[in-house]
Amino acid sequence: MKFVKVLLVAALALVFFTGCTHMNQKTSQTSASPVLDRIQERGELIVGTMGNMPLLNMTSKEGEIFGFEADLAKLLANAMDVNVKFVTKPFDLLLPALQNGEVDMVLSGMTMTAKRNLKVAFVGPYLRSGKAFLTKIENISDADEAKDVNTPDTKIVTLKDSTSQAFAENFLDKTTLSTTGTYDEAVDMVLRDEAQAMIADFTACIFYTFRYPEAGLISVITPLTYEPIGIAIPANDPLMMNWTRNILNSLEGSGILDDLKLKWISDGSWLDKLK
Repeated sequence: MKFVKVLLVAALALVFFTGCTHMNQKTSQTSASPVLDRIQERGELIVGTMGNMPLLNMTSKEGEIFGFEADLAKLLANAMDVNVKFVTKPFDLLLPALQNGEVDMVLSGMTMTAKRNLKVAFVGPYLRSGKAFLTKIENISDADEAKDVNTPDTKIVTLKDSTSQAFAENFLDKTTLSTTGTYDEAVDMVLRDEAQAMIADFTACIFYTFRYPEAGLISVITPLTYEPIGIAIPANDPLMMNWTRNILNSLEGSGILDDLKLKWISDGSWLDKLK
């Protein structure tokens, strides 16, 4: 009987040890951050961006992505000790690319909206912006409220699937609305009088007034809305979100982020690099 008990205890111990070993193996194979792991393994941070959002992200004549957000992406990559790679896509395809793992994060003037936050996580804001009109017509640029220009005679253009489009649909429902894939296409419509005004982020509107000084483009001085711009990252990765937030806080606290903003706003020498 004593021999049987010894065998039983030994068998239970073997089962327990085997189970623990299996659990340890399973735990060791579970990553705390699958996104950070894949970035480290490939030695490259892949950032999704439009490459056509003035001041924030732009494409040079040589095909280089540069701008405020490009600099920010490089700082994040340096903190990971990896290289950075930019993947350009139309604005409405950036979040799908993030969700399917094609890019690791999105830095492209993206407003942190409740609707987007249901699909992906956001860290920020690293910039605060708002909507503004870009137009050649003074009574539109002088508008204090959207309702001041909400008439059937007003033709508006915005970036497709952007918060600008949502703003126009909600507050300028009586106007004729067109959408484009890029800011350049939208501004071209204004320049050719196919649209009376473009609604876009305030920084973009200001940029185009400087880019086409002879075109008579004007913009409102005060943004019509408040929009927090953030870094979009994959959902369900708390460590990636925590890491990104800590690095962004460090850049803000040290003044580096403010220096970057000042660099791109005060110095227009980069205009010659544009396509």
